[in-house]
Amino acid sequence: MVPANTDEMMSFLNEGDEVATAGKPAWRVLIVDDEPDVHQATELALSGVLIEGRTVNFVHAYSAQEARTRLAEHDDLAVMLLDVVMETPDAGLQLVRYVREELGNHALRVILRTGQPGYAPEIDTIRNYDINDYKTKSELTRVRLFTSLTVAVRSYWQIHQLEANRRGLEMIVAASTDLSRPKGLRRFAEGIVTQLCALLSVPDEGVVCAAASPDETQNEAHPYILAAAGRYSEWIGLSLKSIPDPRVRIELEKSLSDRCHHFGQTTRLYFSAPGGISIAAFVDVDHQLSAIDLELLELFCSNIAVAFDNIVLLRRISDLAYEDSLLRLPNRNSFVARVDLRSAESDTLALIDIDGFADINSVLDQEFGDAVLKAVAQRLRQSFSPAVDVARIGSDVFGVLGPHGEVNATGIESVFSTPYEVAGEKLRLSATTGLLRLGDGPEKAVELLKNASVALKQAKSFNRGKALYFEAAHAASARARMQLLNRLRLAFSAERLFLVYQPLVELASGRVVGAEALLRWRTEQGDFIPPDTFIPLAEQSGLMVPIGDWVARSALQFQRQLADCGHAGLRMAVNVSHIQLREPDFVDKLAAAIHEFGTPPGMLEIELTESVAIDNIELIEQKLAAVRSAGIAISIDDFGTGYSSLNIVRQLNVDRLKIDRTFISGKESCEGDFSIAGIVLQLAAQLGLKTIAEGIETEEQRQRVLALGCTDGQGYLFAKPLACDEFIAYLQND
Repeated sequence: MVPANTDEMMSFLNEGDEVATAGKPAWRVLIVDDEPDVHQATELALSGVLIEGRTVNFVHAYSAQEARTRLAEHDDLAVMLLDVVMETPDAGLQLVRYVREELGNHALRVILRTGQPGYAPEIDTIRNYDINDYKTKSELTRVRLFTSLTVAVRSYWQIHQLEANRRGLEMIVAASTDLSRPKGLRRFAEGIVTQLCALLSVPDEGVVCAAASPDETQNEAHPYILAAAGRYSEWIGLSLKSIPDPRVRIELEKSLSDRCHHFGQTTRLYFSAPGGISIAAFVDVDHQLSAIDLELLELFCSNIAVAFDNIVLLRRISDLAYEDSLLRLPNRNSFVARVDLRSAESDTLALIDIDGFADINSVLDQEFGDAVLKAVAQRLRQSFSPAVDVARIGSDVFGVLGPHGEVNATGIESVFSTPYEVAGEKLRLSATTGLLRLGDGPEKAVELLKNASVALKQAKSFNRGKALYFEAAHAASARARMQLLNRLRLAFSAERLFLVYQPLVELASGRVVGAEALLRWRTEQGDFIPPDTFIPLAEQSGLMVPIGDWVARSALQFQRQLADCGHAGLRMAVNVSHIQLREPDFVDKLAAAIHEFGTPPGMLEIELTESVAIDNIELIEQKLAAVRSAGIAISIDDFGTGYSSLNIVRQLNVDRLKIDRTFISGKESCEGDFSIAGIVLQLAAQLGLKTIAEGIETEEQRQRVLALGCTDGQGYLFAKPLACDEFIAYLQND
């Protein structure tokens, strides 16, 4: 029972009595307790109190089951004062579960009162059952009871108001769904007319809208009637000044000038968005707006304001979606649409790629690069008639669509025939172009652009700086490359790639001193794909990095196997692609593999081509220094075929030069002329480098290069590339 400390309670209440607010209903409080004395004491303690200017009305239930009946009878209960232990030890808690889960009533606040707190641990109870307060009956004095009830009532009212606002907002969102779609300003205004009439139960002829700034499709400079309903519908399109009803005109003009809402029997709404566009709505209401009407109008206006902003934003996004913001040219999306809408069979589609633009951006700066693009765009636009479409469809790629007589190789080359004036400097530019003659076939723009892109790639590979027309063979070649790449991916995952090893032989003694690991691909049908066919594909696709990692690990594993068979001290040469060398963790992965297989220092040698070495000389110098620090030797493969070999040898700290087979057994060595091989060997001797000659096929060739000072060699004279077991057998026989 609640302690009967009446003096304490009355003293508390007399300090700040509230004045009852006329007309407001009492707070309805449900007391649930199986002890009648508790009901009486609670009513006595709270008799005559006011909470938020409203009295308290009590509803009584003497069991949890009876409380369910009272809950069904009253849907405005604010607080429930609930005993925990009644007909069962957890009857009160089960009642709370019933209220929250079965009735779905989350606004009713629950103050739990118990004389046996052990039945309901406080923290778990409040967390699991959404209880507003939890008190034992012994501690619930009159002051604390009043305080708990006041807090609960305020919480209930806040939740009640939030739910009412939520329901109203749901009504408005449902009524204005169409307004959030980019249907244009007129459709937007029509939506306001329709939905606002329904919201306020106003006849459909009661609303008129006007735009203070013209829609982009209009030419009016003054406000005009954008949408109207019922008897006002004839005004659509009229200027605001010309409408015949002065009362409506004055109200709309006032709304546009005041730029604010006004609610009442004459209700005006105002909405604005960036860009000077604004809408005014006039609502002719035939009844006094209630408080709920006003709240709904406020929410409606907020929602419409957001939707209005979105309409303008979507229009701007639409512009951005079809226009290049830097050059103010149609972009790729717009160009695709124009190609699809082409009508002439005599059109040509061109893709123009500025040569070396990436270097312009990196060496100079992006601002200068933008100026170059603007200059090219302006020249393109000036060079062709209005019948030709010019668009920017990539970073430095322009699309041109027009008659054959204008859009052709000669016409495009003339665009770049004279220097450009960029930022006060004369700049000579060139471009590579892919051209496609369009017919009357059913091909879509995406397919046509793909074909033009194939021609562009072919031109960049074989005819840079010129124009190349698309041919069906180009597409077939591209498809074949793509199919081969897919087969290569499958072959790698299915372990159909394998290594063979060609012996490296000391020329003077014939002793095997090492092996070069060579990658091979055998298809499911047993056919071999040449390395010079699939390795460039692997490099272009990024597949070379995992393949290269696998090659290095497999070669080192085989080297370890040779050592275990009694053939230690053989160096292993592995070819390395420039794609692998660019990887940040290239050296770390090699070092880890060396450590894993116990490779002695200097027994792994990577072979680089001259083209790799001159790709980025500073980066290569840093990488090769790290390679040597890891105990890995370096050789330059195919030496003598590059145009800057001497420069490379001077700058890079390598261990060995590998003389290309062209100078040993190829046409360069015809009639026994080994002069180039001799020059290479003299250079190596002066620089203190080791040498190896590849492609030795005859004993004469062996003797000639040996006499010129070459130490090691490889070729069919000694052995062809061998599988692992064949290589081991070769060593045993040797």
